[in-house]
Amino acid sequence: MAFRVLIATGGEVAVRIAKTLQEAGMVPLGVYVSDDREALHRRYVYDDVEVRSYEDVEEIIRAAESLGADALHPGYGLLVDEAKLAEQVARKGLVYIGPAPSNLSTARDKPALKTVVEKLGLKTLPWELVESPEDVEEFGEEHGYPVILKPASGRWGIGVRVVRSREEVKEAFKASKSAAEKVFKDPRVYVEPFIEDARHIEVQVLGDLEKVLHLYERECVVSKVFKRVLCESPSPSLTPEARKSLLDQVIELMQSMRFKSAGVVEFLYTPSGDLYFVEVNPGLTPEHSITESSLSLDFVKRQVEAALYGIVSLRQDDVGIKAHAVGANIYAENPETGERSTGRVQHYAEPSGFGVRVDSELYTGVQVALRDLVLKVVATGSDRSMALSRLRRAMSEVVVSGVSTNVEVVRALLESQLVESASYTIGAMSRLYDELAKKAENRSLLHAIVVSTLVEIGDELAKKLTKKLKTIASVLQSEKVSRLKRSAWYYYVALRNMVHRPHVRRRREERGGRERR
Repeated sequence: MAFRVLIATGGEVAVRIAKTLQEAGMVPLGVYVSDDREALHRRYVYDDVEVRSYEDVEEIIRAAESLGADALHPGYGLLVDEAKLAEQVARKGLVYIGPAPSNLSTARDKPALKTVVEKLGLKTLPWELVESPEDVEEFGEEHGYPVILKPASGRWGIGVRVVRSREEVKEAFKASKSAAEKVFKDPRVYVEPFIEDARHIEVQVLGDLEKVLHLYERECVVSKVFKRVLCESPSPSLTPEARKSLLDQVIELMQSMRFKSAGVVEFLYTPSGDLYFVEVNPGLTPEHSITESSLSLDFVKRQVEAALYGIVSLRQDDVGIKAHAVGANIYAENPETGERSTGRVQHYAEPSGFGVRVDSELYTGVQVALRDLVLKVVATGSDRSMALSRLRRAMSEVVVSGVSTNVEVVRALLESQLVESASYTIGAMSRLYDELAKKAENRSLLHAIVVSTLVEIGDELAKKLTKKLKTIASVLQSEKVSRLKRSAWYYYVALRNMVHRPHVRRRREERGGRERR
């Protein structure tokens, strides 16, 4: 009987995992929530059941049992209770295709992990657990602003706040503390300096408890809300010496943790050449597809291998860079505000061609409601220039209507001089992303005003378009458009009065002349 694996999540990663399981002769099983009844991942599983939440450990376990699963893959993992899920899976006699519970517990407690890392001799930025705004202010006075607040058990950028002055401390601390308590069930928050001229570099690893392999590094462009927008592998910034030092440090750390399965170790790389440890993200992460494309390796296949057989058959000498890879993450969001966008996809077209990979949960007609990351596009080439050229071409073919996305911003980023020259400092790229997002928003407003004008003069096609496309309708109803329309009407009336006033005055003079006669 074929080995049955429950994929305990939805979205593009569920589709991606299901494909590997099918190729390995295994039976992919699934779960879905009510908002995901139309989801693409349901088409790739042999059987599935509805659950209330992808975050409910007990319900996920019951689903695995009812479907007769032999193993469980968590996808990108849970926001909370991930170690509990791994433990419960093992207690039920199932195989957990992911990091060991001890790995998850260690990695999720960021302050504790920083202490371990420092004992190993790795560099970390100055940091401190803070219990009040006054603690943050004291840290800022000692180390200077800006500083960054992070939930001690956080992930995916949730609850992270950059504080640029003393005046911003109270509000930022309150927001970070609130997210830590509500989302991660851990009220602890820590603070460290925010290095704007550093680069974000992360190393992909694969382990089987006994040995750990590095799968080289990625360099990422991160938006102001700490979402990865562009990533490439290998990093264009590291010198051979810096790369060797980085990879050696990562191997030492992950071997000390007796790491199992896939994971990522994150660093900041400063202009002076210093590498500062940031955190460990255990399990599969969205950007794994970029490294897979660069190395021509299937990480999910290797995860399954480590889980089922307790060993990764690869050796470090087997791992080599086959191509340069650059990837873009497409989010269902308002790119200016970062707010999640929902709605029904009216039209979807994805790119294709040599050297292009697409991981997606989209199709024409699907309802987008739950996840912000909906599409990933990766391009490879013999060198960086070729990979970038292919990604630009691929992104020009992407069409997503009915839901707001950052597609237009990513296209503009790829054409920018900062990306061309690989000037990926955190501050510069965040400012550029904001600038491009505002331009995209202004173009959207302009298009909405044009459509609004056509609707008001009775254009039938514009009326149909407004009813059909939720994104246009929502923009038309926004306060920005309302203000612009009010201003436009005000200036129209004022201009009309100015134009007609000479004629009115002349008619009055003529009428007065006749009366005098």
